[in-house]
Amino acid sequence: MWNDIETTDDLLNFKINAEVAAQLIIESAGKPLSIGVSGNWGTGKSSLVKMIGKSLEQESQQYNKFIFLEFNAWLYQGYEDARTALLQSVSEKLLEIAKNDKTALNKAKDFAKRINWLNLGKLAVPTIANAAMGFAIGGPLGAFAAGASSLIMSGKMPSEQEWNSLCGSYNKLSPEIAEILEGRKVQSMPKEIQALRNSFEDTLKTLNKTLVVLVDDMDRCLPATAISTLEAMRLLLFVPSTAFVIAVDEEMIRSAVRSHFGKDNISDAMVKSYFDKLIQVPLRVPRLGISDVKAYIALLLAEQAVRRGYLKQNVFEDAQKEILKATSNSWKAQLSRSTLEKAFKEKINSDCNIIDIAEQTAQLMTTTRQIAGNPRLIKRFLNDLMIHKAVATKKGMTVTFESLVKIKLFERCAPSPAFEYLYTSANKSDNGKINFLNEIECALAEGKDYKAPDKSWDDPFISEWVKLDPKFGDTDIRPLLHLSRDKGTSLAAYDELSHDAQEVFNALLETDDDNKTIQQEISKISVEEAQRLFDRIARKAENDQYSVEALKRAINIPAAYPQLSQQYINLLEGIPPEKRLAPLIPILGKYKWAKEILEMWNSDPATPEKVKKSINTIIQGGN
Repeated sequence: MWNDIETTDDLLNFKINAEVAAQLIIESAGKPLSIGVSGNWGTGKSSLVKMIGKSLEQESQQYNKFIFLEFNAWLYQGYEDARTALLQSVSEKLLEIAKNDKTALNKAKDFAKRINWLNLGKLAVPTIANAAMGFAIGGPLGAFAAGASSLIMSGKMPSEQEWNSLCGSYNKLSPEIAEILEGRKVQSMPKEIQALRNSFEDTLKTLNKTLVVLVDDMDRCLPATAISTLEAMRLLLFVPSTAFVIAVDEEMIRSAVRSHFGKDNISDAMVKSYFDKLIQVPLRVPRLGISDVKAYIALLLAEQAVRRGYLKQNVFEDAQKEILKATSNSWKAQLSRSTLEKAFKEKINSDCNIIDIAEQTAQLMTTTRQIAGNPRLIKRFLNDLMIHKAVATKKGMTVTFESLVKIKLFERCAPSPAFEYLYTSANKSDNGKINFLNEIECALAEGKDYKAPDKSWDDPFISEWVKLDPKFGDTDIRPLLHLSRDKGTSLAAYDELSHDAQEVFNALLETDDDNKTIQQEISKISVEEAQRLFDRIARKAENDQYSVEALKRAINIPAAYPQLSQQYINLLEGIPPEKRLAPLIPILGKYKWAKEILEMWNSDPATPEKVKKSINTIIQGGN
């Protein structure tokens, strides 16, 4: 099994990009720098950020000029304000580094006190809580807390009158509270913020070090937490001797900005500008090509072979260097089988043919939209294989790893009706062997073109899948299908949606008709996200036994993206004839792409007469 966490063990040739980013920080020579490591979910942003930190840390051991702080905003979600958490984490790190330098320590303490002043508004929290319980808090503390609470909840810069009132309340605070700032005179908010930045700069200057803050996992945060973290960074950004390296999905941040400021009050240009103003150097995680994915699969499987004692660690490490070196030059030539074989130098006594699997599956895992070369999805796919292989062993089922790879690829990437067609065909067979697969494989071996046995199999992925080894035409595939019988459940983990797409999905679940408003929202997400959305809705429709509500709900997606109409037609083709429903026909009649299937249903003797009557009404109305 492979854990799904960030790593500095480079299997994707990210080290080159990490070293370039680290060099930028080194060459900045104390000038402020912000680097945004962007990419979609699962592409390796966190690992790349870790590698940048590791590269800089190696440099720091030689020159001792960097302070490193790793900050995970998601850990504080629901427990502490992320803005406060980041500022306090920076303060604690500076206090720790400065503890043996009296001058630097005093400056770090001054910085800490200024952060405490900005956080004094938290005193309002017990006031609100106690007031809600019927308790009244009076005196200076109550006045200060109430005023601070009002300003915090408004989220706006205070007016001069509001600020003077708050300062007056502060000056009357009891000595133990005022001691936080040792009686320092309160200034206006802009001056307080500038003083905070000056104190921060003075501390770093005295330490003669650059603070490198590695910010991760903002993708997982709710909009409020993400914005709080960004706002805290904004207080410290562009101060000399600082470098921020931020792992972030740009679309997620833009969605959080829209949610925070209100979709109706901010334009797309303003949303983009908000993020761009924070980031000086955008660094996008490299998109993986076929050679990269081939190398990644081979190295993951070889890594497992080391853990199981099939491969020596030193052989793996040497192979890793050779393979990554070859993929760094893949723009010249694709990573070949001979290069893989040469890299490992010896036969891998594994329970699967590592090189064969990498060779055969790399293209499909790179080009199919369901995986699209996403490292995290590849790992999850392989983990899924490991689980099913273990289940097969426990049940005494004889299935090869290569066979599992092939059937799980089909389960993962083929349209649902195509999987059902395969499953049904195997169950109808007395020996579990599928004649049409044998015919296809024989035809391809003779150099003939692929011919789909059913409309659901008329798919580019399947035409490539049938060419993979091992061949299934003369194999009883019922054991493999038995392991894949929980198709809807096993695929759920692959369908991660962005924040916007998740909101659309939730809205779809609340409707039972074609809805123009929802269709407009669907059109705002990418076609790839819309496809993942459809996969979820389609599986739900299947689980709901093709209820009319579920089918009406699903039609919103091809209504927004007509290029997904074939997927909807595939869903309709999976409906048993007796379950074709008349209330669905008027909605289908609105779309030209549905004409063919309506005509097919109308000519099918198994279609209920009530449905045919509804179809004829549509046809006559069109004439």
